[in-house]
Amino acid sequence: MSGHSKWHNIQKTKGAADAKRSAAFTKIAKEIIVAVKEGGGSGDPNNNSRLATVIAKAKAVNMPNDNIKRTIDKALGAGSTENFEAVTYEGYGPGGVAVIVEALTDNRQRTAPEVRHAFDKCNGNLGAIGCVSWSFDRKGVIVIDNEDGDLDEDKVMEDALEAGAEDFEADGPALEITTDPDSFNDVVKALEEKGYAFVTAEVEMVPQNYISLSGEGDIKNMEKLIDMLEGNDDVQNVWHNWETDD
Repeated sequence: MSGHSKWHNIQKTKGAADAKRSAAFTKIAKEIIVAVKEGGGSGDPNNNSRLATVIAKAKAVNMPNDNIKRTIDKALGAGSTENFEAVTYEGYGPGGVAVIVEALTDNRQRTAPEVRHAFDKCNGNLGAIGCVSWSFDRKGVIVIDNEDGDLDEDKVMEDALEAGAEDFEADGPALEITTDPDSFNDVVKALEEKGYAFVTAEVEMVPQNYISLSGEGDIKNMEKLIDMLEGNDDVQNVWHNWETDD
């Protein structure tokens, strides 16, 4: 794990995320709809683990409970006709940075060319499924902001491990908790009950190693690639192993 890299990425994108809050809510709403439909039509997170995972992600970005409930009700509605397919793309960005793109789309013929165009435009290339995912691990990742130093790191670690977390890392203002994906929801629930608030809480593709970029052109192209992919309405998540050291 690279806690400082994770935290830097959060700090760097926080302003942009705030500006794009509506778009973020729209993407999470899409995930909620898929989670309800693929969870046997259950709108109860206690009986639908995938929905519980998406709700944790929604709460971490301060999506209002009314929005969450309204989206669940919409997915449960008899007239709901929205059908999204989960598609994953893999490739390389500038300098050989490994990139995984997770999308939910109702039209593969639209999404695939748009994703490919982003890679081509930014000096990267889209590859075959499996070309980079072997170098990532699927993990639950919970980040708690301790910028004010109000939280006792040892206490947070104790609570996290007691809840079933695999690992804990404190790096500056970021307290990062790692879990097995199957334990993620239980850990989130236990920590919420203890009053912890999260900066992010979701199941991620975590790189086994990171790549640094030194060339200004590569850095600009990598930033542009992330912006183009995240700006695509069909793209839900962009995972990469670019190490930033600011």
